[in-house]
Amino acid sequence: MITLQSVSKAFGASQALADVSLTLPAGQITALIGASGSGKSTLLRLINRLVQPDSGQVLLNGQDISALAPDALRRRMGYVIQSGGLFPHWTVARNIATVPRLLGWPAARIDARIDELLALLGLAPPVYRQRYPHQLSGGQQQRVGVARALAARPEILLMDEPFGALDPLTRSALQAALLRIQRASGQTIVLVTHDIDEALHLAHQVVLLDHGRVLQAGAPAQLLGQPASTAVADFLGRAQTGLRLLALQSVADRLRPVAALGAAAAAADNPAISAIDANRPISAISAISAISPVSPISASLNLRDALSLALARQVDRLPVVDAIGRPLGTLHLADLLRPAP
Repeated sequence: MITLQSVSKAFGASQALADVSLTLPAGQITALIGASGSGKSTLLRLINRLVQPDSGQVLLNGQDISALAPDALRRRMGYVIQSGGLFPHWTVARNIATVPRLLGWPAARIDARIDELLALLGLAPPVYRQRYPHQLSGGQQQRVGVARALAARPEILLMDEPFGALDPLTRSALQAALLRIQRASGQTIVLVTHDIDEALHLAHQVVLLDHGRVLQAGAPAQLLGQPASTAVADFLGRAQTGLRLLALQSVADRLRPVAALGAAAAAADNPAISAIDANRPISAISAISAISPVSPISASLNLRDALSLALARQVDRLPVVDAIGRPLGTLHLADLLRPAP
């Protein structure tokens, strides 16, 4: 756990942080958002002592980090910046191996870790190990930057606008990869981003900063549904609140299950639909399609994207399947108007 206690930092006459007290929970993703100059990156750099506070304390698991040697502290933390920051004359493999080599890992362990991370981030090891940064796309360079930050299994991963310069598809793929890694490792991640939707999608906790002060910190749904002030509501975009709340929930949260569809179909005297059986995906999908003759959607899809698909297809309900194509039920657009459970 990372704790800031009454932390202030100024650069000349500019107050970057003003009496900030904040807890960043262990094993969670915390996103720092706010306008340019709000103090996001300064706060991030305080955590690994790239910047020293003028007053207050930064604690790591209850220990004041000023009592730790900077190099030792930073080896416990991975750091990813927007450009990737790769060494241009080193291969991908050597870039990823930077910290493990400093820590004296044996070569076989380093090689295994390189291959593991490249595969995890969608870069085939035989293809990419010996490439140089200039031979990679921007998205590939950023993946290697993430792999390098994760190589020594750090306790904490600090990310400063890591996906800001990427195209939407690459950005979405890297966000998904980051979520997979965090869920698998239980790692503590602190992410600076200007993208509100990225923060709401990735983070367990969102911290909104303004002129060096914390306006509000809490779960994404809390900031959207219970903004602490008009400034918070305005920054998050009042007109987008409903859609952003939908994006925090999955189709699985609102679907009408197969069993319920079967009962309803039976009541309507439609034997084809009442025969729905979750263990017989082909016949079940056909039956559900009798209600909504469109391609099924995944239960893991968020409700905002499901709404967009329904509007594009001009239908008021969508059949829903699980990850291997078994039918689960249907999503009715009318159910999106119900309060969240």
